[in-house]
Amino acid sequence: MNKIFFTLMLLCVSLCGIAQQAKSFDIDMWQNGLPNSNGIDKTQPYDSEKRNFKPMIRVFLPEESQRNGMAILVIPGGGYRVLSIGQEGYDWADYFVPQGIATIVLNYRMPMGFKEVPMSDATEAMRLIRENAKEWGIDPEKVGVLGSSAGGHLASTIATHNEAATRPNFQILFYPVISMDKAYTHLDSHNCFVGENATKEQEDAYSNQLHVDQQTPPAILLLSDDDFLVSPRNSAEYYLALKKANVKANMHVYPSGGHGWGCGHWFKYRDQMLKDLQIWIDALYAPAPEFPAFMKK
Repeated sequence: MNKIFFTLMLLCVSLCGIAQQAKSFDIDMWQNGLPNSNGIDKTQPYDSEKRNFKPMIRVFLPEESQRNGMAILVIPGGGYRVLSIGQEGYDWADYFVPQGIATIVLNYRMPMGFKEVPMSDATEAMRLIRENAKEWGIDPEKVGVLGSSAGGHLASTIATHNEAATRPNFQILFYPVISMDKAYTHLDSHNCFVGENATKEQEDAYSNQLHVDQQTPPAILLLSDDDFLVSPRNSAEYYLALKKANVKANMHVYPSGGHGWGCGHWFKYRDQMLKDLQIWIDALYAPAPEFPAFMKK
C-alpha cells in the first residue's frame, strides 16, 4: 500500500511539474531591420545593463486539445528603463496556459525619449499574433493585452491609439502608469517615454485617459491602495474615462501590497486577485445575463 501511495505521489508531483513548465518558442522581431531608433538599439549584442533590449516575443501555447481561442500579449513593466520579465512577464504563462489561453510575452526596446520605439515593438507583436492566429489556435477577435506599471502604459497606449488591426480586444492592467501629467504620473516613466522637457501637448498626447472612446476595448484594473510608486489616480482616471465612454471596465483596489507584485506569490491578496481576474475573464465572452423583467425598466 505504501509503495502504491508513493508511486501515486511521484506521479502527482511529475504532473504538477509538467503543468508548471509551459512549452515555448521565441520569435525575433524586425529581422529585416529595426524601425525607429533610441540611439543604441542597433548595437550588438543586446545589453540589458545598457537598456538595449532585443525586440522579441516568447510564445507559450496550450496543448491543442486545451486551447480556447484566447491569447494575451503580456507587456512587463520596469519604468521604461528595465524589464521585470519574471513575475510581470514569463511567470504569467504558468497561470494562463493551463486555462487554454495562449500567452505571448513581449521583450521590447526602451524608449530613451523616443516613444515610437516601444510602441512599434508592441504594435508589431499584436500584428504577429493575429498573423499567426490560425497556426497557433487563436481567435483573432480574442487577443488581449496585459500590462504592468510602465508596461500598463504601453498596453493602454496601443489600446487607445492603434488602428483596429493591431488594437487588443481587451485590457488587463496592473497598477498601470496611464497619464503623462507630471502631477501624478510616474516621473521616471514620463522622462524616458516623452522626455524630461516634454510640452503639455506632448504629455496629453500619451495621457491615455484622454484618448478613450467607444472603440477602446474593455479593461480590468488591479492595484494596491498604498502604491508608493505609481499613484492610484492613474487607474482611477482611466476607469472614469472608460465608464464615460460606455466601455465595460472593472477596478479592484487591494488594501496593501505596494507596487510591482505581478503574479508573485508574496502578494498578500494574490488568491483574491486571481479570483477577481478569473471572474472577469470568464465573463468577457459569456452570453449576456438575462435580467428579471422588473430590472429592465
